[in-house]
Amino acid sequence: MGKGLPYALGSRAWMARLNKLYLLYTLAFVSLVAVLGVLEQMGMPRSWIGFVFLIATIGVYAAIGLVCRTTDATEYYVAGRSVPAVYNGMATGADWMSAASFIGMAGTLYISGYTGLAFVLGWTGGYVLVALLLAPYLRKFGQFTIPDFLGERYGGHIPRLIGVVAVILVSFTYVVAQIYGVGLITSRLTGVAFELGVFLGLGGILVCSFLGGMRAVTWTQVAQYIVLIVAFLIPVMWLSIKQTSSPVPQLSYGYQLAQVGQLEQTLISDPKELEVQAIFAQRAKDLEAKLHNPASALRADRKAAQTLVASLKAAQAPLNERAAAERVLATMPRTLDGATSQWRAQLEVANTKMKPLNGMTPHAQPFAGDPDGSEQERDSFETSRRNFIALVFCLVFGTAALPHVLVRYYTTPSVRAARQSVTWSLFFILLLYLTAPALAVMVKYEIFNGLVGSSFDNLPAWVSAWSKVDPSLLSLTDINKDGLVQLNELSMGSDIIVLATPEIAGLPYVVSGLIAAGGLAAALSTADGLLLTVANALSHDLYYKLIDPTASTARRVTISKMLLLVVALAAAYVAAQKPADILFLVSAAFSLAASAFFPVLTLGIFWKRANSTGAILGMLSGLGMTIFYMATTHPWLRQAFGMQGEAQLWWGIQSISAGVFGVPVGFAVLVIASLLTPAPPLAVQRMVQRLRYAGPDL
Repeated sequence: MGKGLPYALGSRAWMARLNKLYLLYTLAFVSLVAVLGVLEQMGMPRSWIGFVFLIATIGVYAAIGLVCRTTDATEYYVAGRSVPAVYNGMATGADWMSAASFIGMAGTLYISGYTGLAFVLGWTGGYVLVALLLAPYLRKFGQFTIPDFLGERYGGHIPRLIGVVAVILVSFTYVVAQIYGVGLITSRLTGVAFELGVFLGLGGILVCSFLGGMRAVTWTQVAQYIVLIVAFLIPVMWLSIKQTSSPVPQLSYGYQLAQVGQLEQTLISDPKELEVQAIFAQRAKDLEAKLHNPASALRADRKAAQTLVASLKAAQAPLNERAAAERVLATMPRTLDGATSQWRAQLEVANTKMKPLNGMTPHAQPFAGDPDGSEQERDSFETSRRNFIALVFCLVFGTAALPHVLVRYYTTPSVRAARQSVTWSLFFILLLYLTAPALAVMVKYEIFNGLVGSSFDNLPAWVSAWSKVDPSLLSLTDINKDGLVQLNELSMGSDIIVLATPEIAGLPYVVSGLIAAGGLAAALSTADGLLLTVANALSHDLYYKLIDPTASTARRVTISKMLLLVVALAAAYVAAQKPADILFLVSAAFSLAASAFFPVLTLGIFWKRANSTGAILGMLSGLGMTIFYMATTHPWLRQAFGMQGEAQLWWGIQSISAGVFGVPVGFAVLVIASLLTPAPPLAVQRMVQRLRYAGPDL
């Protein structure tokens, strides 16, 4: 890693040195896992194992960050453009495989089954567009950031400024999700409160990117990729051996999917499950009645609670009964709006849990509903299929437009290396993505075959452990009072499926520490790239290009570091508020990126007639359409903006796929506005010509 040996001047020596360093690092990490496994068998406390993983991995990342510190602008912004294709692919894989990929994707596949494959298709398919349409041309353009390209291609300060705002919006939304994941993992590893875990993890993020910029982030991400892929593959392979005796989970996937299908049929007709579903159906009916006349219902509930407290006191009932009744009274909503919001949330839960399989679609069923069933079932099928296609669309085009991913291809030594780097990126990403569906099926098999039907008096330790981390992630209540666990009594968030896999499967705790370290590496690597992207956009594109073009290199880098700290603290504060689940936050970033950047980047490269007016109006209209649809349809955003009533979905498309409306609008407005206004200057058209055709590397 050193002081940046120029790739072109010593590629073989440079590669040999890198190969040796990272081979030793990999062997050291695997040895650490093996030693901790032996120490666990000898009685080492679990909390110590968690701390060792946390300290050892973050310590290595911090050491790389310190070794790679720099104030050189090219090193800080684009790692000296000397990163070999294979290592840039590995760093991109780590940058890409965020908390959503590592933590959220398998959990989404667990809950959604077939429809969750939209994430696998979208997140991998987008790299085809990156390779064909964007990466090589942006690398040939050079410079440091995506707004750099917008400023040069479209001229004037406004396209660059809009690009900066869009970069901040996309990256900040994405980084909040990563820091949320960091807090979740850190709190589980160390036992500290979630909010404290957020800020502890923040220290690990900053030490990697603060001193060395892209140079430090790149080589840290390579190290983080090794940790996260080892951490993901070992538990799944172990689980595959346990369930099928095969160490290759991808080959075990089909067999276990059939086993899960048989268990699903058993649970659908189980009398105890039907009993629990009936209880939730009645709850839904009662809640609908309350929402029909909320003021009267709130008065009745409060009066009933007060009467119960008074009667228990008069009868000198046991202290725990009185305390429970008083707690119910104390926690009742104090306002009509509060009561309405609470009842709507409870109604949503009840409407889900009154359905078979805890509201989940059978795992192998392509879409909800039935194309040959009743009218309602046909509508459900069509809506589900539309949402699947819309989500794939947003993820494909969002992948091809994420600023923190595209800027990685500025770091390669040549255009050809940029193309090769995309191929390596996809290879390293597929190692995880082809394993996640198998993990989801195997965890579902463990839940259906192990937890469901067990006694509440003998619950596994992981149930209470994860309930303490965050009850919204996992809760289990004996609804029908039979003392046995039914599937519909379990509430399990998608964000803990991967992290809890070792405990669910009964694997040694060292595997839990390993997978938490992998999740932490995934979240940290993406957070590093995102924070650096935001800070560089502010320092380079806003401060240097628009405010003070005479600023020295040292001053620009210093300002970038200061802004990095400010953005990181702001993102940590938002993440500590637990604004939404990881997957929604990440998917929102994809829709925003697709609508803001994909039309303006692709047309900027392939259509000389695209001009500044078209770019400005196209970015604003596409981004505005996406934000509008999200704000008016997503429950959390509707509540934040004080919107009342039911959300009006267009063609049933969920808010997670808002970009399906923003991208076409952005394209259409850009084209129409460009055609109605003068063509760009001849110099700009020649630049586009050179970008696309000139030079042997293309």
